[in-house]
Amino acid sequence: MFLAVLITTAWLSLIIGLRYLLIAGGVWWMQWGRARGVGRQLNRERPSRRLMMQEIRYSLIATPIYALPVAVALEAFKAGGTRMYLDPMQYGLWWLPVSFLLLLIVQDTHYYWTHRLLHHPRLFAIAHAGHHRSREPSPFASFAFDPIEAVLTAWLLPLMVFLIPVNIWVVVVLLTVMTVTAVMNHCGWEMWPDRWVRSPLGRHLITATHHGRHHTHMKTNFGLHLRFWDRLCGTDAMPDVQSKTAPQSGSTTTAVP
Repeated sequence: MFLAVLITTAWLSLIIGLRYLLIAGGVWWMQWGRARGVGRQLNRERPSRRLMMQEIRYSLIATPIYALPVAVALEAFKAGGTRMYLDPMQYGLWWLPVSFLLLLIVQDTHYYWTHRLLHHPRLFAIAHAGHHRSREPSPFASFAFDPIEAVLTAWLLPLMVFLIPVNIWVVVVLLTVMTVTAVMNHCGWEMWPDRWVRSPLGRHLITATHHGRHHTHMKTNFGLHLRFWDRLCGTDAMPDVQSKTAPQSGSTTTAVP
């Protein structure tokens, strides 16, 4: 079992690393490598090569940390030790979206409170400062976490497959959504139209406009997918989406749209 986990961790690290480089690299090319990006630019300047190499280094160090708990869950799944299943009809089709939303909400809650903890002065320098070296991040910052932060966040989803029944493809879809949204929220551009960001649905979701302010101010906007906990705890601050550049100190923001 131990050897199998090590082998699975190795090939998962390769897959996760390549997926990160391909998606982040593709978004970087689309937004910064061509004459004009898609959407509205948030960063004042084009990300430097030095910044991106630093983000990539942190990301590749974090990769095996994230791969290890997934490898444990996969090997346990092969041995029948988890509640993951293959047949989508086993718990009914209705359970597929319900389980997806349940995992997303649990993860969002865990991340919000872990993220706030990481901003405590005694933890920030050793556990979260690496990610915030990217004040105006590039797409490669999406996975650039300090090892301690990676350890604190990597175990949650693998643990959940031991606790609730979930189809394996629901997990795959959730991981894909996480990767894509993380890259979009760190790419330095708001790729969603402003009317969507301010729409009845969009104003409850975290986009690059919302998360970008966390990188420039750091005392607000701690959520991952949803703005629920930020709103509830008074840490939600949405920059004016009509602004053409990243919001600076003293710029107009509102607690809620």
